[in-house]
Amino acid sequence: MARMSESMTTVETAGDNPTITLRPKPRSAPIDKLGRKLHDLRISVTDRCNFRCKYCMPKEIFGAAYKFMPREMVMSFEEIARAANIFVQLGVRKLRLTGGEPLVRKGVEELVERLTAIRAPNDEPVDIAMTTNGSILDKKAKALAKAGLKRITVHLDAIDDTIFKFMNDVDWPVAKVLAGIEAARAEGMHPIKVNTVIKRSNNVGEILPVVRHFRGTGITPRFIEFMDVGNTNGWSMEEVVPGDEVISIIQKEFPLVRLDPTSAGETAQRWGFADSNGNWDPKLGEVGVICSVTHPFCSQCNRARLSSDGRVYLCLFATTGYDVRMMMRQGASDEEIKAKIESFWSARTDRYSELRSSLTPEIRARRHKIEMSYIGG
Repeated sequence: MARMSESMTTVETAGDNPTITLRPKPRSAPIDKLGRKLHDLRISVTDRCNFRCKYCMPKEIFGAAYKFMPREMVMSFEEIARAANIFVQLGVRKLRLTGGEPLVRKGVEELVERLTAIRAPNDEPVDIAMTTNGSILDKKAKALAKAGLKRITVHLDAIDDTIFKFMNDVDWPVAKVLAGIEAARAEGMHPIKVNTVIKRSNNVGEILPVVRHFRGTGITPRFIEFMDVGNTNGWSMEEVVPGDEVISIIQKEFPLVRLDPTSAGETAQRWGFADSNGNWDPKLGEVGVICSVTHPFCSQCNRARLSSDGRVYLCLFATTGYDVRMMMRQGASDEEIKAKIESFWSARTDRYSELRSSLTPEIRARRHKIEMSYIGG
């Protein structure tokens, strides 16, 4: 087989009738004004969730009278897969399904199957992952694994059942989420990560119980600083438990060793559990902290976000998005959509977390950020 890379032409020379396949020439991933290359895409498949976590969808706002998106506004699986494929042709190599809660979207395993079929221009598969609250993961794990999902992250804000029910505010038992994590592990999903958002007045006492539960299991707990995403979660700096403090709490019981990032743009600081000689013991696993407030990582941010109604946002703290669903429904070609994405990524200057401390409370209050349940965490 001969390959002519300049035109991305493949010639099959076996037999008397060679087959010529034309493939599009790979294009370089767009680079923004701060030198950040597009690499990750987070896809919100629904704005709905069956939890009412106080830091994301507080019941006071997202109650029974709240109007979620009508069905016709939500992107179809075909539209999501098309958008994802366009982003992959532009350099994206990681796709993460989020919500809302992605598992409440009927037939979401069909979407997983569509996404796992996407290939990069070099014919390599794309990394597919999902973030979920784990509430119905025990029922969905087998179908998701069969569809091709290998990596999953589960939100779990406490091991104590009373605290967990207080945090999710719908009286959901922690045992159901733990059963979902075990179901995912039984289906061979790896790695499995557990994300815990820490609010000082709610669950700071759950840091060590979460670590004790998962240490040595091959599952990685990660602790997230309470962030001022959206406008409804009552954020205040007094409720933020800095990642440095989290690590200090863990080290009082378990010695830790700082580990290198696994990839460019990784959001979590990695710490490994140490053995008696002070070296990382991989059998004991690791723990992570995500310090968007106290140690911003905007300079390494390489991710875009696709909302469930098809708008692309360039920052978790964004105020506006770019409507690619509308372009699709108006008949735009893939090349036209690619050009549009390249243009707004190339003009990107977002770095809210780095600027947060310089903004007055009044300015922050006037900045109408998109809600986490809409844009995906």
